[in-house]
Formats: sequence, C-alpha cells, structure tokens
Amino acid sequence: MDETAQPLATRLPFPPVTRSHILHCSYHFWHPKYRSITPKARLIPLTAPFLAYLRSDGIIVPPDEDDPNIDFSSTDTDSGIFSSTSTPTASDSDSDTEPDNDPSTQWPELHQKIKSTIAELGGNVVPKLNWSAPKDATFMNATNSMECQSANDIYCLLKSSDFVTHDLEQVFDDCAPISPSSPQQPTDEDTIPYHLILRKTIPALVPSLEFRCFVRSRTLLCMCQRDLNYYTFLPDLVPTLRPLIQRFFDDKLKHTFDDENFVFDVYIPPPHQRVWLIDINPWAPSTDPLIFSWLEILEMPGPPAASGSSQANNGITNGDSHRDVTKGEESDEHDGEDIFTPEFRLVNRDDPEAYAFNTPRYSAHKMPKDVVDASGGGEAGLREFMGRWREIMREQERDDGADGSR
Repeated sequence: MDETAQPLATRLPFPPVTRSHILHCSYHFWHPKYRSITPKARLIPLTAPFLAYLRSDGIIVPPDEDDPNIDFSSTDTDSGIFSSTSTPTASDSDSDTEPDNDPSTQWPELHQKIKSTIAELGGNVVPKLNWSAPKDATFMNATNSMECQSANDIYCLLKSSDFVTHDLEQVFDDCAPISPSSPQQPTDEDTIPYHLILRKTIPALVPSLEFRCFVRSRTLLCMCQRDLNYYTFLPDLVPTLRPLIQRFFDDKLKHTFDDENFVFDVYIPPPHQRVWLIDINPWAPSTDPLIFSWLEILEMPGPPAASGSSQANNGITNGDSHRDVTKGEESDEHDGEDIFTPEFRLVNRDDPEAYAFNTPRYSAHKMPKDVVDASGGGEAGLREFMGRWREIMREQERDDGADGSR
C-alpha cells in the first residue's frame, strides 16, 4: 500500500486510540465530574428521530412562530433553507415529491426542551454535540458566529457542519480495531449516547485568552493559544498564565481524568485569576494541534527521568519561529535543578498566522469556492454573487420549462 494512502494514525507514532478514550472525551462523560470549573451549560439527550434528522439531507426547519427573526411569509428559497410552512411552487406540484412536513413532529418534546433551555440560559447559547462545535458553519448564522437565539438557529448550524457530521459518522475512524479482550467498547456510532450541549454565551469573550494544552503520560507537555493571530500583550502574560494553567492541571485534571493522554482547552478571562475548562479532546489525529504539529508533540522530550538525567531542552524548541517567551527566566530560578517547564507557544509578529484576521479559517468546510470568494468582497460581493445565482436559477427554470413543452 502507498504510504500516502495509509491512515494518519499509522504514519504518526500515536499510541493506539481506543474507543473508550474517545468516549472519555465526550462532553456528557466528563462534564458531571468537572461541572464546577466549566462555564454554565445544559446537556440534552438526543433521540433517534432527531439524530436521523441531523443525518438527513437538506435543511428543513420547524415553523417557529415564537422566533421574531424568521419571516415565513417569504417565498425566496435561494438560501436552501426551508420552513415546513413554505408554499410549494408549480414545479414542486409537478414533481413526484410530497410537501415537506414539520420535522419537529418526530421529536416534539425535544424541540420544546431546546427552546426552554435557551430561555433558561438567558436567550443566547452556543451549541455543540458530544465532541465538536459547529465552528465551520457560522456562515449559516445571521451573526456569523455560533451564538444562537432560537432552536432553528441551532438546527441550521448543526446540519451545516462537517465537524458535527464527523461526530455522527466518523468519530471512531482513528481508533484501533476492537480486540476480543475489550468487549465493553462500543462497536459503532449507533451505540453512543449523543447529547446536545447548550452553553450560556460568555459575555465579551476574549478569544486571545483561550489556550489548548497537551497532556502526555499525565504531564502537561505544552500549550498554545487557540486564536491564531498575533497579540502584542500575550508575551507579557505568559509568566502569569503558565503557572496558573499548571496549577489548574495539577489540582483538577492530572489525577482525575480517566486517561493519561488527552488535550484540554481553557479560558482565562481578565483579571487572569481563574481558569475555566472549556473542553477535553482526544489524544488523536482528529484533534487540531494548532501552532504545533502532532509529530512534534509526539516526539517532544518530556520531564527528566527519575534517575536525574536531563532532557536536552525540556520540551522547549530552540531556533523555532514560535518562541517560548519565558524559558530563560524560569531556568534562572531553578539553576542546577531538573525542573520541567511546559512550552507555551504563541504566534509571533513575523509568523504567517499573524496575518490571519481576514482569513476564513474553516472555509474549506463551509461553502463552494465561489461563495467563499464572494464573501471576501463584503456585502457588495455577496449581493453580486446572489444576483448571478438568481439569474442562473431563472435560466435553469426557463430551460426546464422549454423541455417540458416539447
């Protein structure tokens, strides 16, 4: 077999990824244990009919008269999003398909639960499934963010997201085959207890203060910023943030999480005195290493051995364009001691990532290239694209009408 066709897990020196490990990183599994250190959230168990709705093609949303932002009187279907109250066109009547029904009739209790939970959390929530949030589908939201004010906002994001589809269809793709000695591991996605997680929107969230941390053999190995832009103030905060994250890990996660290898995300808002646990991710190729590469993390030296032999750089890269801004200071404090300091990597002024403010990070998951290109031109570009799209649709309708009259 060509090496390039081999699964990523066979080309990187990952330890075997088990299905149990993937489940341990599911929000519904770890949240009860760490609820006091996570932002306010509610977990809603999902039913089989709703999961079938998420997996189905097309985006059809329930008629939600309670949502003032939705105008169901409009007959414009160019968006590709349909309400169950949409009026069928003449071409629809001539087709063999029947009018779409309200999809929420298959899960009415769940629909009402989602609506009431949004109200309970202040009317503004951020959704995710067990592992993934629909970050790649924010183009479907009027706010161009994951903040949702209605159930239909949530449905549009979930059904448009490749990340959510991965949760539903491919979450075990990186896992090792199930051995006869591990009969308790789930065999497929149908056995997963899926949940919709609705998190109360954090007011004035500062993306630059979110960080991803990598844990190997219950050692905090390295960490980096999650928002891949350059911020002038971050280097000065590292001497405060690094020991804060280290203490948080030692006190809350090191001996309590079920696996010895994992990745966790934290948020440290001003005045930088409290750490919030945002998510726990698998130690697997599907988790984005951000500024690092997985090969770099997997081969990164850890703490010195118990015998006292020291590693060459204690997990700090030398000569890299991404620098660890406080390595020298902390080494001076412990001169002559083998003290392991996890690398804290930031985007530097001269790094390519530093100029990503106007780059759509998940554009590969979002829309056809023409739509992504049009969005770069702002509102005028989108209007021009929609005009071209409507003209194409009118020409197609004329051609269909001509074919039908022959």
